[in-house]
Amino acid sequence: MNAFKKAALIVMALLIFFGVVIFILENQQTTSLTFLGWHSPSLSIALFFVGALLVGLAIGPLLGMLMYWRKRAVLKRELRSE
Repeated sequence: MNAFKKAALIVMALLIFFGVVIFILENQQTTSLTFLGWHSPSLSIALFFVGALLVGLAIGPLLGMLMYWRKRAVLKRELRSE
């Protein structure tokens, strides 16, 4: 069963990797973003999307850990007050 899970994880990772590569190859148009007066250099649209994906992949687990730690601290305080 463990070998099946590893194989499934590898297949999913490869599918995501190839999907991202195809997305990058299909979106080569350049554009510039403006946000709060800040102007970015002209880069491929795919770079902005992949950058947003990577930022989301980094921030999501961090927020999950913060919520877990906060919930754990609240549960500890409740146990102490009883």
